[in-house]
Amino acid sequence: MRYELPPKKKISTSKKLKYTTIAIAIIAIFFVTFTQININWERIFSDRTINNFSRVIPQLFSPDWSTFGKVMEKMVETVFIAYAGALMASIIAVPMAFLAARNMFRFRIISSLGKWLLDAVRAFPELVFAIIFVATVGPGPFAGVLAIAINSTGMLGKLYSEVIESIDMKVVEAMEANGANKTQVFFYGILPQVIPEFLSYAIYRFEVDVRASSVLGIVGAGGIGFLITIAVANRNWDEVGMILLVIIIVVTIIDYISSFIRKRLV
Repeated sequence: MRYELPPKKKISTSKKLKYTTIAIAIIAIFFVTFTQININWERIFSDRTINNFSRVIPQLFSPDWSTFGKVMEKMVETVFIAYAGALMASIIAVPMAFLAARNMFRFRIISSLGKWLLDAVRAFPELVFAIIFVATVGPGPFAGVLAIAINSTGMLGKLYSEVIESIDMKVVEAMEANGANKTQVFFYGILPQVIPEFLSYAIYRFEVDVRASSVLGIVGAGGIGFLITIAVANRNWDEVGMILLVIIIVVTIIDYISSFIRKRLV
């Protein structure tokens, strides 16, 4: 028995032109990028670079176990910085999210203002905030907590606002039609719909903050980044290998636990 394939759909000329234009634009962007960043290929493949790799890489894969206690102490501090910052952000982001949600206010200018504030906070990375807070409150873990909290507030606020905008407004309308006041609508109509996803996003943000906190010590904001700076400055690559190994293991464990919890929440 002979089967015939269905005829292929013909691509219109306008679509072909669009796809061709997109492909040319992507190629042009790559070309401009690699010509403007001035890559020194001779230096990359020079004998000096190859010798450095052959000297550094083996030490990275031979971690110095004598520094394990010191590294773990700073890694625990890093996790605490991430936890405190994520906890502060998950609380502060709630009112910011309701302010930015379009279905919570009659006037769009209010939600637009809220979204603009969240966008402004997200525009700066954690390291920039860490530098600012180290200069204002002094070096140490507290500066790192503040940096994580402010940056995470911007991202969590955006995610929370999207969750609020996707709730079933028929529940809210039904409660209002039955005479419920604003407080009752908020606690019994809105919060039950958004809390599981709020918690899921907060836990996920904690995962991200653990990674971000690992480098804040480079600018004096506490955590394991401080040890990385000292080890690199002294060319102790075996100690750097120990630090990287601890970071990988701790982050992997946290990712696994948080994924397990998030699956139970949503």
